[in-house]
Amino acid sequence: MIFSTLEHILTHISFSVVSIVITIHLITLLVDEIVGLYDSPEKGMVATFFCITGLLVTRWIYLGHFPLSDLYESLIFLSWSFSIIHIVPYFKKHKNNLSAITAPSAIFTQGFATSGLLTEMSQSEILVPALQSQWLMMHVSMMVLGYAALLCGSLLSVALLVITFRQDIRILCKKNHFFTKSFSR
Repeated sequence: MIFSTLEHILTHISFSVVSIVITIHLITLLVDEIVGLYDSPEKGMVATFFCITGLLVTRWIYLGHFPLSDLYESLIFLSWSFSIIHIVPYFKKHKNNLSAITAPSAIFTQGFATSGLLTEMSQSEILVPALQSQWLMMHVSMMVLGYAALLCGSLLSVALLVITFRQDIRILCKKNHFFTKSFSR
């Protein structure tokens, strides 16, 4: 009972912190003069990382196996992977351009995992004997980390395409505007 309550609390704290991080990102995007909020999203994602880590460790202790056996646990681990990808540049003191991709990805995966759709899926079950090996811990965890990296790369490429496409439209509109001005004289 204590483990499930702790799991519930950590899930909601991490989801709330990521929601606040998204809000701070939007505020700093719109208003550039708020200097005090500059480092807050990264600190929030570090707090989210520790909450999700606590959630996974609690679930590991409670269930007795590494928490990757169902969709709920895999989505929580995917959200943890997004937060890892987010905080690695933060600890290396580099500018984090991935924050626009990783923070929303973390909130969407964690939001789907904690939504009402997966209520009965988040209940723990005994693993089948085929999954009670070290393979689950090593192979599946590395695959989910790879999925997170792949999702970040593909979302970053989509963002690059959108930015490039919008610039091409602006150039085309300026050229058309030039032609309409020259013919209207």
